[in-house]
Amino acid sequence: MNTAALQATLRQFAADRQWQSFHTPKNLSTALMVEAAELAEIFQWLTPEQSMATRNDPVVHEQVCDEVADVLLYLLQIADHAGVDLEAAVAAKLRKNAVKHPVPGG
Repeated sequence: MNTAALQATLRQFAADRQWQSFHTPKNLSTALMVEAAELAEIFQWLTPEQSMATRNDPVVHEQVCDEVADVLLYLLQIADHAGVDLEAAVAAKLRKNAVKHPVPGG
């Protein structure tokens, strides 16, 4: 996945619709939360086993795919507009997590 290309596509999509003034980190982060809530809603009342089985139901699986994509697209836009280098941020966070959560007995 080429995140820079996706971000460019999303910038153009917004520009074509004259949405740039609405695409601020504040607004995009709020939209991200709405989409994350829509994703959570799919699984809300399922047992852990039922949630794992959603991949076997084509209708529900498509809903999950749509919401996961929405979350990712908003996250990419937030990073773009906030000047976050995603590769560097992810690498740094993985290093921090390794220190915070060391391998037991390691």
